[in-house]
Amino acid sequence: MKYLKFTFFLLLGAMVFTLSCSSDSENTNDPDDTDDPSDAVDTPVSAFDEFNPDAVTISFDGDQITIESNGSPNHTSPYWPETDPLYIEPVVAVALTPGRIGGNRSYSITVPAAPELAATSTATGLGPIGVAVTGVPIFNDLEGNNRPIEEVIAETFDYAGAHNGPSGYHYHIESSDIPENTVLSHDDEKLIGIMADGFLLYGRRETDGSYPTDLDASGGHFGETQHSNGEEFYHYHIINEFYFGNVIALFAGDLQGTPNTVL
Repeated sequence: MKYLKFTFFLLLGAMVFTLSCSSDSENTNDPDDTDDPSDAVDTPVSAFDEFNPDAVTISFDGDQITIESNGSPNHTSPYWPETDPLYIEPVVAVALTPGRIGGNRSYSITVPAAPELAATSTATGLGPIGVAVTGVPIFNDLEGNNRPIEEVIAETFDYAGAHNGPSGYHYHIESSDIPENTVLSHDDEKLIGIMADGFLLYGRRETDGSYPTDLDASGGHFGETQHSNGEEFYHYHIINEFYFGNVIALFAGDLQGTPNTVL
């Protein structure tokens, strides 16, 4: 399968690192999930009230939902231009990647209103694999082909768990628990966003404060959320495991539904 690849250089001290962002995906055989029509439950409409209205537009058209975003978050970051009111000095990042939030970015994805589990799971590729409630794209745990996030990459993330790349500002990991973080989920039950297969992604905890114990390899399960009015539906959680050190990846598994392309 062809993919698009973009490369830029990050200078830390006397070392130069190449970071890559691209778009690709592949199907993997996964006997755990079956394409059962009973899996299809409408995504709770109230969940979309959580999305940043200054960046995100939600459109409902029959059995499809379209999410459009300009990629600009509603929280502070050192990746904003210094003239922007949301700019702050780095409080977590040791070094910044080139580029700033803003510009002529746009993202769009159309997903089913009632997503279903697929017969086979799909490995995520480089590039956007979902859209967060802030309007910022969600990326997986890779920073290049077969190159997992490592410490030198994590040092470029702001407290939101994001950095800038060829495709713009994007999240890789869970946000930090610091006073500056007044918007994003950290070790709680908040909605993170929607993934490319149409399933919602929530924080590490259930609404009662407990950690779910029945998650599949992708962090998914059937259960209630604060948006489902007592109805159980399939959704993902950030898996409560440290990727390394104090880093927790937002999404490091396969997509369990049929992925759609974030344009």
